[in-house]
Amino acid sequence: MKRIDRYILTSYIGPMVMTFVIVLFVLLLQFIWLYIDEIVGKGLGVAVIAEFVFWAAVTFIPLALPLSTMLASLMTMGDLGESNELLAMKAAGMSVQRIMRPLTGMALITCIAAFFVSNNLLPLANLKINSLMYDIRAKREEIKIPSGVFYNGLQDYSIRISRQNQESGMMFDLILYDHTTKSGNTSVTLADSGYIKFTNDKKYLIFKLFTGHTYEDQKQNPGDTIYPFQKRYFNEQEVLIPLSGYDFKRSDNDDLFKDNAQMQSIGTLNYLSDSLQRMEALITDNFGRNFMHQVALARAQELDTASSFRSQYMHIINVDSLLTTGTIENQSDIISHAINKVTQAIGQIDMQISSFEQYDYTLRRVEIEWHRKFTLSIACLAFFFIGAPLGAIIRKGGLGMPTVISIFFFVIYWVVDITGKKLVRDDVWSAETGMWLSSFVLLPIGIFITYKATTDSALFNPDRYLRLLKPVVNFFKKRRHV
Repeated sequence: MKRIDRYILTSYIGPMVMTFVIVLFVLLLQFIWLYIDEIVGKGLGVAVIAEFVFWAAVTFIPLALPLSTMLASLMTMGDLGESNELLAMKAAGMSVQRIMRPLTGMALITCIAAFFVSNNLLPLANLKINSLMYDIRAKREEIKIPSGVFYNGLQDYSIRISRQNQESGMMFDLILYDHTTKSGNTSVTLADSGYIKFTNDKKYLIFKLFTGHTYEDQKQNPGDTIYPFQKRYFNEQEVLIPLSGYDFKRSDNDDLFKDNAQMQSIGTLNYLSDSLQRMEALITDNFGRNFMHQVALARAQELDTASSFRSQYMHIINVDSLLTTGTIENQSDIISHAINKVTQAIGQIDMQISSFEQYDYTLRRVEIEWHRKFTLSIACLAFFFIGAPLGAIIRKGGLGMPTVISIFFFVIYWVVDITGKKLVRDDVWSAETGMWLSSFVLLPIGIFITYKATTDSALFNPDRYLRLLKPVVNFFKKRRHV
């Protein structure tokens, strides 16, 4: 038995590693394609790109594990069934549950590993990838001046060239607008040719121009309407342009993202959830105690006497008739004062509602991340109990049929999971319902398929379903003849 268990585990580990690498690679390609415009053209070094790819790959590990678990278990059991090894094991007295026992142990280990990654490694990866993307976005693109169009990539300068020699770097028929004075197109330089080079410290760009002239409006005061116009000819001229943002520098900006819920572990999320709930309760209590005192009643003690006043004197004094006892001017003042009080009260209530909504939104984000630590792990188990028995039923190995089936179930899981998360974020459902919705959908499917596999049911036998539909067809045939 132990030799059989080792053989099954060996048959499972290989496909598991292979499918995990494939799935991770596909997810990583999709992520890189999404941010390709922000990476390409900025002259990033190999080390920076490698770090970006590494942390991006880590963020997809919890998502790749469930799909690779299902695909590997489906391939393993399908291969055993296709080669009749599964049939031989059953003939030797081994049940499907016994055959799946070593795979179930590996699936549990995968669940624990997925939780460890989600709780410990994923927060760090999210922090690093966001920090790195912040620095990449802050870096400006490399200076590559196209021909025939105005290039505005240089700070306070706009340049247009007709053509460029790619080997020597010489540019011809240049137009250079100088906007350093922030007063419009008051200075323009035309040159027959020129080239660019950097200073040794990379802080300045030297634009060397040949044979041209510069036109400049000599505006001295902001209110001037008449001012001299200057035209200068040159055979050779250098323009010094300061550079900023072209060198990639890693900044210590982790503090900008460390308070995000995605960058927290279970312990920190529990602390944040308790703090937000206590803060919301404290604000609600203070608002309730101070609202009537600040807006509705002049003295707080009137709150205690209001009920007794109504019970003792309402049969003597008609409160509604008090307004009619004064003059018209007094009535107008009383009504205006009451309207101002109501308007002030509505304003304070709206501000308080906005504050509550902000706390609720932050609390929902914390609860989403808290539940996600567990749902991603449970998804591995749910996918395993779909893939392994399904492989025993269809008895098809390889990457063909198992891949199609795995993608089908993964799409269902992904759509349901995104829908549940959105409903929680929009405060339509509770975090428990929305975040566990995908597990509630997958687990019954896994239990049903596992039951069918253990009872040797012909789950994909079309004749069986045709027999079930036959009474319905006969019923409608009889109705039609009648």
